[in-house]
Amino acid sequence: MRTEDLKNEISKLAMTEKLSLVEDVWDEIAESNVELPLPEWQKKELDRRLALYEAGKMETREWNEVYEEIRKKYE
Repeated sequence: MRTEDLKNEISKLAMTEKLSLVEDVWDEIAESNVELPLPEWQKKELDRRLALYEAGKMETREWNEVYEEIRKKYE
């Protein structure tokens, strides 16, 4: 089935059916254990940040502090 045909069929579903379908698709993706491609620039950036962290040169914050800051921003 073509992607466009699939989209048309999905648009006919009730919201609960669409949500169930999305859940099933995510479960299928998770079970496949296929690694998503990571661009080279992103790998380099992650390596750079890890090196800074390991050298003690990166400022870090507790998750709850970051969470609260974001939550307050969008209240």
